[in-house]
Amino acid sequence: MLLASAAVAINRATIPSHNTSATHFDTLIVLGYPANPDGTPSPDERERVLEAVREYKDGVASSIIMTGGAAHNRFVEAHVMAAFAVSQGIPAASITEERQAENTIQNIFYSSEIMRSHQWHTAEVISSSAHLGRAAMILQAFPNSHLDLAFDWRTHPASWPAEYSLIRRAFTYSLEASRCLQIRIFGFPRSRFLPKG
Repeated sequence: MLLASAAVAINRATIPSHNTSATHFDTLIVLGYPANPDGTPSPDERERVLEAVREYKDGVASSIIMTGGAAHNRFVEAHVMAAFAVSQGIPAASITEERQAENTIQNIFYSSEIMRSHQWHTAEVISSSAHLGRAAMILQAFPNSHLDLAFDWRTHPASWPAEYSLIRRAFTYSLEASRCLQIRIFGFPRSRFLPKG
């Protein structure tokens, strides 16, 4: 058990967080998360958007892609996030909503298509801290499957929601780290978005 836990931790620690040394980007990509049942931003969703708002206002990028469809309830994640960002002072014209993605791989795929259409080549990818390892593995693998859609990137963590206990944070991080190790061993499921191999 101890060896297994160590393997999970070591694997997570060795996942790169960027493939560029850039500090300014063409766009921010905010990875989706399900909204609350009433359509308001959930805690993870809220913190991801608030981090994007901070980065936008700090001049890290002049545009934002909110990515995520109605994958887990009837609310389109990208739209919920975009509306919240506008309420925080982000111009609606600076936000592009990607409304198709049903998982993280599709978040990256569809966002990269938007980037290509705008001739954007760099992105800072924002998500919950625990989620960024898996997102980075997808970003790393992406050029092998879709060289025409590849871009330079770095990941950037949102804050943990204040309402999450230490136990919940540790459990979430451990679960995501275990998923990363499974991907390292078995690869990604084959799909048109990220072919295996």
